[in-house]
Parts: sequence; C-alpha cells; structure tokens
Amino acid sequence: MKYYSQFFIIFSFLFILFNGCSDDPAAVVDYDNIDLTDIEYSPENYTITYPQSSFPAPEIPEDNPMTRQGVDLGKFLFYDPVLSADSTMSCASCHLQIGSFTNNLPVSVGIDNIAGTRSAMSLLNVGFYNKGLFWDGRTTTLEELSLLPVTDEIEFHNEWPNVIGKFRASDKYRSMFRKAFGIENSGEITKELAAKAMSQFQRTLNSSGESKYDRVMAGKAVFTDQELMGFEIYFDVSEDLPDGECFHCHNDPLMTTNQYLNNGLDEAEDFSDFADLGHGKVTGIPFDNGRFRIPTLRNIVHSAPYMHDGRFQTLEEVLDHYNSGGKPSPNKDPLIQPLGLTQEHLDAVLVFLHTLTDETFMNNPEFADPTN
Repeated sequence: MKYYSQFFIIFSFLFILFNGCSDDPAAVVDYDNIDLTDIEYSPENYTITYPQSSFPAPEIPEDNPMTRQGVDLGKFLFYDPVLSADSTMSCASCHLQIGSFTNNLPVSVGIDNIAGTRSAMSLLNVGFYNKGLFWDGRTTTLEELSLLPVTDEIEFHNEWPNVIGKFRASDKYRSMFRKAFGIENSGEITKELAAKAMSQFQRTLNSSGESKYDRVMAGKAVFTDQELMGFEIYFDVSEDLPDGECFHCHNDPLMTTNQYLNNGLDEAEDFSDFADLGHGKVTGIPFDNGRFRIPTLRNIVHSAPYMHDGRFQTLEEVLDHYNSGGKPSPNKDPLIQPLGLTQEHLDAVLVFLHTLTDETFMNNPEFADPTN
C-alpha cells in the first residue's frame, strides 16, 4: 500500500510539472508583447478623390498621412461593433451609407437603449469641415472626434483599454495595425492609432461630382425649368425672383459654410432660455447659446429628419420654417426673416435640392462594410 501511495504522489507531481511546462499558446501568450516585424510593412500612398474643379484642397494632418493600409484599417474599425462594450454597435450603426452616413433618426440611441439629444450628422465631405465637428463644434479634428464615441456613456459605453486589448489579441488587427503604421510590437497598438485610421477612412467619404447639380455646373447636364427657378431662388441670381436666403449659409461647393448660427428654431427671451446651449456650451460665450453647426445640403434628401434634434421630418417642413422667418430670440441670425415665397417658389427650391443628390457616393463599394 505504501508503495502505491508513493507511486501516486510521484506520478501526480510529474503530471503537474509536465502540464506546467506546456507549450499551449493560450497559457503563455502575452498579447501586449508580440513581435510583429515578420509582417511586411510597405505602405502605399492613398490619393483622396473629390471634385477637384470646385472643392478646396483637403487638409491632411502631417502626422497622419493617407495610406491604402490606413484607410483599410479605418474602414474595418468603422464597421466593427467590437468598439462598443457589448459588441452590438459600430460607428456605422449611426452612420449608414444608405442614409448618406447618418441613421435617419431624430436622435441616436446607444447600446443601453438610452436616447441622446441630437441627431447623427452626415459624414459626407466631413474631411473638409475645418471649423469644428459635431453639432456644437466640441472637437476640431477627426482624430479627436473618433476617440469620443467609445467612452461616451450614451453611445458605446466602453473603455479604450478594453478595446485595445481586443485589438492586440486579434491576429487580423495586429497585422492591419502593423501594415498601416509600421509598429514593431503589439504593445504599440493604441487608441490614437485607431483614431488615426478611422480618420483616414472618413476623409475618403467625399462627393463623387456626379450629382445633377455638379454635372450642370460642369456643363454635362441642364436643369429643368423648375430646377432652374429653384437654383435662382437659392443663389439669388435673378432680379425677377425672390431671394431664398439659402446660399449665405449653404454655399457652393460644400453647401455649408461650416459656421454656427441660430436659425430661429426656438423662442428665447434671453441667452439662458435655450434648452440646448449648442455651440455656447463649448465656447462659454452666451451669444453662442442656441447656435449649431450648419450642415451640408448635399444628399439632404436622404438625410432626414432635419435640424440638430430631428424635429422636422420632411424638407417641406424645413422650407416652411424658413419661409416663416422662424421664432424670435436675441441672437437669431438676421437672415432668418419672413421670405414671402409662394408655393410655386417653395416647390422649385425643393426640386432644386433634389439635384444635390449623389447616388454614386451612396453606392460606392469603397465605402461599404468590408465584412459583407
């Protein structure tokens, strides 16, 4: 009996020793310290496409040059729900290509089914917005913007260390980060690099130049009589038609001036009466209260509902609001005044707005979910 007991003890010791020295990767891999130098790093320059004859040159940060590998990584990250705490939402959940990279909801809802207070803005031509981002202008760069949804308690309700840990443990992402940024070790994967990649992808989301408006401006098409009337009211180029006061804020070529203003949505006796302070909450300047960034009107037909809180479901409602002159407040923009447009004029402006639709952009496979 004693012999068998000693044998059992020795056998158990050897078994434990043997398994403790196992080469099982799951037991020994340190995902924060994996050498990546065996993966080729050969970045290819990426040239952004946009209507060069009319658009300004894009501003590319010196520390985040465009590469094909960076754009590819950014697109995967944009569509990957791993960014959210429960892996149910991605950036594309609120910015769908079919909606000109918005979600067509009055306000966005996060992973905990908590509704936000503002609608998701279209990302069309977002790389050209150089006076702040979001409705209130709280960030100045795409790199800064790309960091925020992950930790926002209403949106992804996550922490960046959790996300980075998943990237470092992924063969796919280790390889993609290496190819995009030349890192030599998995421990070099950071939230800043993730934000740079997502920013590169977003800078590719540009107009194709194939909307009817663009083709007319390029001499490749002509407006109908009704579209021409709307164009002339919009840009105030006819002495025989009233001024729609549109182009002052939604000017060619981006159809936005990237500025912030109060367009008379809410009545306010003083600057403290606004339920949503908008740009004023960012600047701390009372006169900026109730002012919001002017959105682009390109693809406006596909980005309903309208205004920062999605209060208008249709463009007809939007036009009626502006034709009425809006509601009084101390900093309402002086251009927001009764316009006196007839129904014929309103219908013409609406038809013109349809010429700003860019179906080529909305169906570009370069912008689609890479996992489909």
